[in-house]
Amino acid sequence: MIDFRNVKKFYPNGTVALDGVNLHIDDGEFVFIVGHSGAGKTTMMKLLLREETASSGAILVGDYNLSRIKNRDVPYYRRELGVVFQDFRLFPNKTVYENVAFAMQVIGTPRSMIKRRVPAILSTVNLADKMTRFPRELSGGEQQRVALARALANNPKYIIADEPTGNIDPKMSIEIMNLLMKINKLGKTVIVVTHEKNLVDYYKQRVVMLKDGKIVEDRVGGMFS
Repeated sequence: MIDFRNVKKFYPNGTVALDGVNLHIDDGEFVFIVGHSGAGKTTMMKLLLREETASSGAILVGDYNLSRIKNRDVPYYRRELGVVFQDFRLFPNKTVYENVAFAMQVIGTPRSMIKRRVPAILSTVNLADKMTRFPRELSGGEQQRVALARALANNPKYIIADEPTGNIDPKMSIEIMNLLMKINKLGKTVIVVTHEKNLVDYYKQRVVMLKDGKIVEDRVGGMFS
């Protein structure tokens, strides 16, 4: 589970990015986080990734208390997260296979396991036939599927997708979202940060809306007017 308990985040310039956020997400949930620019979505994601720390309040993710976690334990915590970014962040000089394998290599996964797991993950995202291609040889939608495969590489409990359809066309957006729904049905907790109202309306999952650093709506269904 993920718990934000009266979380506040202030920046030195006086900006109040989050102002008393309380949010509970159960294991296995699919949640959209929405809101206009400056609403607090990016700050919430940075706190979840432990790139930043809350000014006050507590954030609990599984067995970890992010307010008290030691720096040496942060890399182990992050292994429980699979993150998908809007700009893909693939290594241009590595093949599809190598991009996904790299996520496993950096935590010391045995080569034999990498050889078994990478093709299986690429099959899950419908890229089994593109293993030897480089990112420049792929469409935007295919690159985002590689990024999703990489996020799945270490079998994380939580998938966090930050504007995953922002740089791809509408048809590919549906494909990426369908894959995220498929992953959710496998038991993963999925959090999607987006501004795309049509996607949110179409999938009718739980939607949490932020405004001025506060949660102003939390319900199941389409996006708010």
